[in-house]
Amino acid sequence: MPEDTREELKRLLLDKSVRTGDFTLASGKKSDLYVDCRVTSFDSRGAHLIGEEGWGAVREKLASDGLRAAAIGGMTLGADPIALAIGMESARQQPDDFLQVFTVRKEAKQYGATRRIEGNFSPGDPIVVVDDVITTGGSTLKAIDAIEAEGGKVLFAFVLVDREEGGRQALEERGVDVLSLFTRTDLLGS
Repeated sequence: MPEDTREELKRLLLDKSVRTGDFTLASGKKSDLYVDCRVTSFDSRGAHLIGEEGWGAVREKLASDGLRAAAIGGMTLGADPIALAIGMESARQQPDDFLQVFTVRKEAKQYGATRRIEGNFSPGDPIVVVDDVITTGGSTLKAIDAIEAEGGKVLFAFVLVDREEGGRQALEERGVDVLSLFTRTDLLGS
């Protein structure tokens, strides 16, 4: 019997993206776990699986909450392949009503249109914000700040992996629900 997409994605994350040892995270915290989802999300098969599983989870949350999103995106670089994979799967499954995709720069460009948000985003859009991994929630909150500053309405956050280290709580305290595809417990059992 073929492996289901969730189990295949979990196996791929464990093989390519999850490392245990002694690490210093972007937040400056020390941890025994390092999760680099980009190795999985930039893998062609990984992107396909993320699209299928991610779109299924996002579609279900939108339906259960009675919401409609116009676009999906988050802080570059981690969110980019995830948002694109989910957006592409939404277009494949719902060609008449799919998610547009955008990215949030860490800083506004200093030339050209001097934008902080690039891609298919318009003020007033209902948005699903994306992050690859949340630890403290800091980068997701920065993306939310940028989206809201440009007039976007954040519906909820989709994250590939929640490290279960306070990020979910930080986002929920801000009033943003979190939908995670995997948690540390899902991946490692502890």
